[in-house]
Amino acid sequence: MAEDLTVTRALVIPASELRERFSRSSGPGGQHVNTTDSRVELSFDLANSPSVPERLRARMLERLATRLVNGVLTIAASEHRAQLQNRAIARERLAALLRAAAAAPAPDRRATAPSRGAKERRIAAKKRRGITKRNRRALPDD
Repeated sequence: MAEDLTVTRALVIPASELRERFSRSSGPGGQHVNTTDSRVELSFDLANSPSVPERLRARMLERLATRLVNGVLTIAASEHRAQLQNRAIARERLAALLRAAAAAPAPDRRATAPSRGAKERRIAAKKRRGITKRNRRALPDD
């Protein structure tokens, strides 16, 4: 499974920059858990990767700052009994995380004021609602 990881059309991480570690999964599973190294930890050195363009690296490092340890991003997967499935899931998660971090920032919001007609409609709706509530009140007995 030593394939390059495609994040976007412009960003492809070579397999040589990805590090995989395998260990035993925790949780239920009987004897299978005790004998197989199905848990996968996939690591990628984002800070020192030559395959990430400099303009993207700064943005990605900033957005993933809470998930990085010394510039290295690590993803763990242990949902499945099979190591191969966990490897595929870890690669998908890493690609999705990097894709989200590399996305262009949203444009700044341009503040707008409500139009005169919108204000009038809002006030009219409030008056109608107030009249409806007033009509529900019980009249005092004289």
